[in-house]
Formats: sequence, structure tokens, C-alpha cells
Amino acid sequence: MCDDDHGNGINRRALIVTGAAAALTLGSVTFASGAAAAADGDQESRTVRGTLPTGSPDYVYVPVEVPAGVRELKVAYTYDRPSVPAGTQGNALDIGIFDQRGTDLGGRGFRGWSGGARTEFFLRVDDATPGYLPGPVHAGTWHIALGPYTVSPQGLAYELTITLTYGTPGAAPRPVYPPERAKGRGRDWYRGDCHLHSWYSDGRRTPAEIAALARAAGLDFINSSDHNTQSSHPHWAPEAGDDLLIMLGEEITTRNGHVVALGTEPGTFVDWRYRARDNRFGKYAREIRRAGGLVVPAHPHATCIGCAWKFGFGEADAVEVWNGPYTPDDEIALASWDATLVASVRDNREWLPAMGNSDAHRDPDVVGLPQTVVLADDLTREAVQDGIRAGHSYIAESKNVSLAFTASGGRAQQAGIGDRLRVAADTQVTVRLEVTGAPRCTVRLVTDQGVLFTSDPLPVGGAGVVEWHTTPAYAAYVRAEVRHEAAAGPLPGALAALTNPIFLGNPVR
Repeated sequence: MCDDDHGNGINRRALIVTGAAAALTLGSVTFASGAAAAADGDQESRTVRGTLPTGSPDYVYVPVEVPAGVRELKVAYTYDRPSVPAGTQGNALDIGIFDQRGTDLGGRGFRGWSGGARTEFFLRVDDATPGYLPGPVHAGTWHIALGPYTVSPQGLAYELTITLTYGTPGAAPRPVYPPERAKGRGRDWYRGDCHLHSWYSDGRRTPAEIAALARAAGLDFINSSDHNTQSSHPHWAPEAGDDLLIMLGEEITTRNGHVVALGTEPGTFVDWRYRARDNRFGKYAREIRRAGGLVVPAHPHATCIGCAWKFGFGEADAVEVWNGPYTPDDEIALASWDATLVASVRDNREWLPAMGNSDAHRDPDVVGLPQTVVLADDLTREAVQDGIRAGHSYIAESKNVSLAFTASGGRAQQAGIGDRLRVAADTQVTVRLEVTGAPRCTVRLVTDQGVLFTSDPLPVGGAGVVEWHTTPAYAAYVRAEVRHEAAAGPLPGALAALTNPIFLGNPVR
């Protein structure tokens, strides 16, 4: 049900099905004829109320007929939050907007999204609320996008107030983006955090605050990843420097999981309005790659609604197995990722590297907990991406933890993280891990059979060397885990560090 306080004839809703993720389009909200009837600075408002039932489509569009001569468009909204029984979801309503170019998938008309982080927003040619894109407010049919994330049994009653300000628009700013190269140290190990949220989505930190925290955490690179918007991209340039590479991206936040677009071209927007059953993710994964980015499913076993990854990993370039402080869902993600390594060995196909990122939003979230340490030829976007894609990386809980992991055997052959030691199946192989910054932690070496070696605790100084001997026939790959002392019982302690695997032997032909 939907009504308009100004009696402008809200029509019965029309259901438009777009695959499994249906969309609902309501009747139009109309205004006066525009600038011809308005003086500079005049305002006009409309208020719309409605109720969405349980089981509503993922997205509900409210068309707004915007006349000519509008300088600024502002939207404010509220919705009810009734009490619900324990175990029942209450109301949560996201919001965004599309301009006169329409709401078709692909986002040609996309002008911003704040999810549930804000109760109002504005757009004009020279400025916009964080999460939204500045630009002209052209005449035509705009669409406010409502996303009923969860709806209580009582339904979700909402109220929208749309305000137009007439007048001459200001001047459009010229966007400036951060450079794709920092000074670097040549071929070296570089530390980064590629999953971060600013106040341009549901974070509470400015780009300047995030960059300062990244430097304090000893990071060499970061990647912006605000939910469902690229609006932060022009605001990172002042924070980049010789000591910090800032890559640009987005966290594509669907109803069936989240994926980080890592290092896309400036201004790239990737649509999120689909579910796994719609069979559309492959198209948008390819779009990320065409824009120069990597496809990284985030927190694949997170327990929040819509967070668990359901699209499969066939399109992924890496997967986030450690997200923020180490928790049981990370332990599940780690075990699931390890199973993909076994499958890659069995099927003699490409394997999926692991990453770790903080997903930091606000205090007390720690930027750089964890961080991915990447072997790259230089501190550039492409070199860092190449290192991540190749699995030449490990994950550490902080800048204090450093690892060196190798396997050697045969005629003085040696392989490092993400590589293959190509020796015969019966060749004696020495696996060596050097650790610093992990006091009282235990090293576990994991293979396709599981954990085959567990060390004594490292000394209180945090440094130590572990060696283990095996053959490719016994271990198809080996990876290292550095864990804190277990809090209770037989459960392993939280991770302090984790390596990508070294593969042993020649692949089966």
C-alpha cells in the first residue's frame, strides 16, 4: 500500500521480475513544471508513505518525475522498527537512487547508495552526500531505490520526503585520482589491507583517517572497498604518497554474498542487484577484470544475513579466508579453502590463493588486522595484483609478524610461497619456515592429508626456525599456520600468520 500526502495519484504497484531478485516499481511522484514557475532557491517537497510486506522483492523503486531547472535533489526517509519475537528478523531498509538514465542492471543511471547508513542524502552538480555521485540533476524520471533487507511480520512502514531546490547549478569539479605507483623498494614483500570502509558507505572514518591508520600499521598499500558505490574514488588522491599506494575498488554487496573488486580503474561501478540463482555474477566478475581489477569473495562463511558466499569460486582470483579478528567463521573459511587446494591437485588445475583483510569500518576496528604480505616486483597496482593472483603472499596479524617459507630438494632446487618445487615423487624435500614476531606461537604444517607437523611453542622473543622433511608422494602441497596458544581444549588457537601453499612434485599429466 502506498499513498501520497499531496494527492498526486500514486498508482497501484506493478511487479517487474528480473530473475530471482524481483523488483517492485510503484507509481510516480510528480512536481510542478519546474524553473519556469520557480525563482532561484525556491523549494518544493513531496512526502510519500507506504508499507512493504514480508517477502517483498529485493528492490522497490519509487519513480520521481523531476522537472527542468532543478539545482539540488534531496531525499529523507524513515521507517518503523516494531518489536519482534526472539529469533525473528526486524525491519531494515536500505536506500539509493538512479537518475533519468534508468535502473537497468549495469548501473548506467546509478547515482548513489548509502544502504542503511544514512537517513537522508542530497545531490547537485558540485557536491553530494558521501556515497552519492555529484552531477547535474537533469529532468526526467528518477528512481529512489529501496532495499528491504529484512521485513518484520508486521510489515515495513516507510516515509519518503523528496525536496527539489530550483536554480542555476554550480560548476562540476574535476575528479583527481591517486597514482597507480608509489616509490617502492623494487622486488620485495609489501604489506596491504584491501578491504576497508570509509564514510562513503557504512564506515565512520574519512579517507585521511584511514590512510593515517594504514601508515601506522606499517602498510604499503590499501584498496578502497565501500559498499555498492564508487563515490569515494576521487577523494583518495590527497592521501596517497611515496610510502602508500592507494588502489580503488568496491565491495559488491549482493543478497548472496559480498565480493571485493580489488584495484579497478578509477570511477568503475559494479552492479550488485542479483542473486546466485539469477546466473549473472559471471558477467559482473568479467566486468571487474575488464576494469583491471581482481575478483575476491569476502568473508565467505560470515553469518550475517546475505553475507555467506553462494556464487562458487570459478570466477575468483583469490578468496578472503581471514577477515578482521580471527573468529570461528574464519576457521571454517580456512578449512573450505584448503579443500579447494586438494581439488586443484586432484584435477591438475589452477588453485585459488588466500588473502586476509581487516574489513575495518570504525573504532575499535583495527586497520591492518590482518594484512596480506605480497611479493611484488614493485609498489604498483599491477605488480601487487600479479603477486596476489600468483599466490606469492602470506597473511599476518600485524606488521610485527614476518615469515620466510621455502621448500628445497633435488639438485639444489628451491621454491617459495605460491610456487611449485618440481622434483620426482620420491625426492627428499626440506620444508623450512622462519618466523619473527610471534611469541609463544606454535607452527603447524598442513598438507593434503591435514596437519602433519606441529612445533613446540616459539620462544618469548617470537623468533624461530622450523624444518620438516617429506616427499611429494607424501605431501602434494604444504602450507604453514602460525597459531597462538589455544584458549581451551583441543581447538587450535587463533592465527598469527598463514601462508599460501608450496606445491611439491610435478603435476600429473
